[in-house]
Amino acid sequence: MFNSLTGIITGKFPKQVFLDTNGIEWDICVPDSNLDLLPSVGSEAKIFTWMQHTDQVMNLYGFSSADERNLFLDLLKVDGVGPKGAVKIMSSVSSGRLMDVLDRGDLELLEQIPGIGKKTAGKMILALKGKLKVPNEESVIRLPKQSEYADVILSLTSMGYDKRQVEQKIAQLSEAFSHDASFNGKSQKEKEEMLFRKAIVELA
Repeated sequence: MFNSLTGIITGKFPKQVFLDTNGIEWDICVPDSNLDLLPSVGSEAKIFTWMQHTDQVMNLYGFSSADERNLFLDLLKVDGVGPKGAVKIMSSVSSGRLMDVLDRGDLELLEQIPGIGKKTAGKMILALKGKLKVPNEESVIRLPKQSEYADVILSLTSMGYDKRQVEQKIAQLSEAFSHDASFNGKSQKEKEEMLFRKAIVELA
């Protein structure tokens, strides 16, 4: 079985990429979170692959890196999560955020991710908590109290900003501000206003 395909991206759509390899155009299912990590249409790309081959179906799944594919394979270990379900989960949240939530065993936050119900969330924590490995720790953005700034995230997404980018930006800013004594001394409302104003500038 092949490990990856290298070719020219001829099309990018929600959960789908077309890749031309010397005249053969592959139709590859790719999580939305990985689409932004792949080059633009017309560029050369290396896509790490996994094939589902049964008596009924044959589907090719692709990922921007081996680490992203490993996360996908880890999700398949969870009872009740199939390839399409794993892609839906990975399309709804960044890998770093998902790993962080699983590592902390935060059932409430996990249930809020599209594609994960209460039962599945419990199974995921049971099967994966403390077992996921992240080679590059810098890729995981940790936000100890994600719900603490949920109103800021909601306000920004309601303005049209991409939710995943907003969550990442608020995580980065809150981590940076956490080392600022003046920020820590502010009220919750003041912190939210400060984060909101800073995020608007950097997202624009």
